[in-house]
Amino acid sequence: MADFKNGDTASWDAEQVRHAQAGRPQENRNTRRRKRRRMNPLLAVILYVLIVVAASATMAGVGWLLASDLCAFNRGTKTETTVEITAEDDLDTVADKLQEAELIQYKWFFKLFAKIIKAEDEIGIGTYQLNNDMDYHALISGMRGASGSMSAETVTVTIPEGYTVAQTIRLLAEKGVNTEENLLEAARTAEFNYEFIDNESQDISRLEGYLFPDTYEFYVNHNAQGALERLIRNFEQKMMGEDIQEELESSGRTMKEIVTIASLIEKETDGSDQAMIASVIYNRLNGPGDKRGTYGMLQIDAALLYALPDHEGAITSADLETDSPYNLRKYAGLPPTPIANPGMAAINAALYPTSSDYYYYALGTDQKHHYFADYNSFLSFVNSSQYGG
Repeated sequence: MADFKNGDTASWDAEQVRHAQAGRPQENRNTRRRKRRRMNPLLAVILYVLIVVAASATMAGVGWLLASDLCAFNRGTKTETTVEITAEDDLDTVADKLQEAELIQYKWFFKLFAKIIKAEDEIGIGTYQLNNDMDYHALISGMRGASGSMSAETVTVTIPEGYTVAQTIRLLAEKGVNTEENLLEAARTAEFNYEFIDNESQDISRLEGYLFPDTYEFYVNHNAQGALERLIRNFEQKMMGEDIQEELESSGRTMKEIVTIASLIEKETDGSDQAMIASVIYNRLNGPGDKRGTYGMLQIDAALLYALPDHEGAITSADLETDSPYNLRKYAGLPPTPIANPGMAAINAALYPTSSDYYYYALGTDQKHHYFADYNSFLSFVNSSQYGG
């Protein structure tokens, strides 16, 4: 007892307080830790399995959709469609066209597949018949170009309205589409599957009127038949419009007759009076025979010049004696074929002529056509200073 000091008591009390304060948080932490409940191991396993199954099912579903599109599964009733590939197209626009035609569903997946197999080296310029039974590989094969691929060198050719087959072929050859010899051979002998093409003939005139004047993109050294077929197909597409087909039917004339009349109009005028020229042609074809022998006699010298391709200068009296069905001063009615490839304006003029009483026309010094209902008025104009023919 004698050895016990007051300071010792205070020191002991302080030490006990520190221990008590230090121990309380530790006790609280242990208490909180004890309060956390651990997940049931079985439940954790079940959740993991469910997540894996859901992810697998999603991936399997997506994979099946992509595989179905790739392999053309479950496309329903077979349908065919036409897809045109131009020189401006690339894989992205090709995929757009296939998707719009409902031949593929997933554009990005088709592009991925196409890049992997280097489809740029296969797909070429042209118009192709495809169907929804074709898988990705068949679609690409079905768009294989006869003359080259999308990466091949191309050339732009603008064919003027009123060019003949011979002039068109010469222009294509000059632009490097193919040689004139090969193009002429194709024009004479190639098989073109169109009702309006006479495949029995071996004269280039069988294509006259059907090589539609327009601007085209061709491969350099393009397949000769394929190049001509592009122009013919363009003509067919222009003529297959519902309005044109209805007017053709109501006109009572064949498409060849309408195109022939349009070609005469095209060669007679490049102005705004094509429908008036058409009215004179129809009046002569259909009108009464009392108009100084004009009934059925078109007397259009542009047709005679078609039969004389090497002719230069003005038509002579000797030329007018040429014994050819294209000499419309000797033979009544239309020439045996069109005499040029008319544009759409001339075709529309042939389909929708102006109604008039005119049987004659002549070019004046003002470079305009003047129209007459009777021969004496026509003759008076021709003998005047106003005549510019």
